[in-house]
Amino acid sequence: MHADQVDVGAEVVAALVAAQFPQWRGRPVSPLRSHGTVNALFRLGDEIVLRFPLQPSLDADLRAELLAEQDNARRIAPRVPLAVPEPLGFGEPGDGYPGPWTVYRWIPGETVDARRIGDLDGFARDLAGFVNALHAVDTEGRTGHGRGRGGPLHVHDDYVRRCLAESHHLTDTTRLARIWTRCLDAPPRDAADAWIHADLMPGNLLVRHGRLAAVIDLETVRIGDPAVDLMPAWNLLTPGPRATYRRALGVDDATWERGRGWALLQAIAALPYYVDTNPVMADTARHTLDALLRD
Repeated sequence: MHADQVDVGAEVVAALVAAQFPQWRGRPVSPLRSHGTVNALFRLGDEIVLRFPLQPSLDADLRAELLAEQDNARRIAPRVPLAVPEPLGFGEPGDGYPGPWTVYRWIPGETVDARRIGDLDGFARDLAGFVNALHAVDTEGRTGHGRGRGGPLHVHDDYVRRCLAESHHLTDTTRLARIWTRCLDAPPRDAADAWIHADLMPGNLLVRHGRLAAVIDLETVRIGDPAVDLMPAWNLLTPGPRATYRRALGVDDATWERGRGWALLQAIAALPYYVDTNPVMADTARHTLDALLRD
């Protein structure tokens, strides 16, 4: 999927585990099929999942990001009503893999598929319960850094326009450009920033027995504009449950429009990038854009 992607095999992973976590030596290592775009996943025995960045680096920034992800998992776990990943260890670079990696407890479940959820309204309320609880976590006075997801939408205008230009053969970019302009015109947030997940994609939501059970992939958790966590309204939910989600979150018109903008930004960036390399991500992007065009 990425020009600088590194492929890591189960034998390399097993050797890294044996060298760095001897208490787990000998446990079977099996690669996990994933449509994610950031990590290769391996299951270690029955209770552990290993996450290896597809674009490893010895740069201090990647190490800081992975450590922050684990810190944030510990911070929010006791304050949200659903399971989130539990850190168990931090792996170091070794033979066959040139970067840090992480260890988490395995969470059973399947990624959500709206077609298999009988009560999508109930699912929307459960997801809103998680989002409301996350947004209520004390920021201790900190604010967002204003870059990336959860910052101001307008700083991404040039990027979105480029992605639209690359996608004219894939979707109705003329109408999407009008929607994007409307989102940019929404008033900015006039309240304090909050803790946000910032990547509530279907692949990051786990269900068991038809109910939402866990929210995973916390690498984008940060402080910022909560509007970014409205993305599931378009990347997953149908019109009725979309309205349920909005009511349960109690968002105003301006926040809803900014959320619409974040959904559009994520999807129009993903569609041309993954159209030939990750069909699931491309299909999710198409679903999102189609929902925005119909909404």
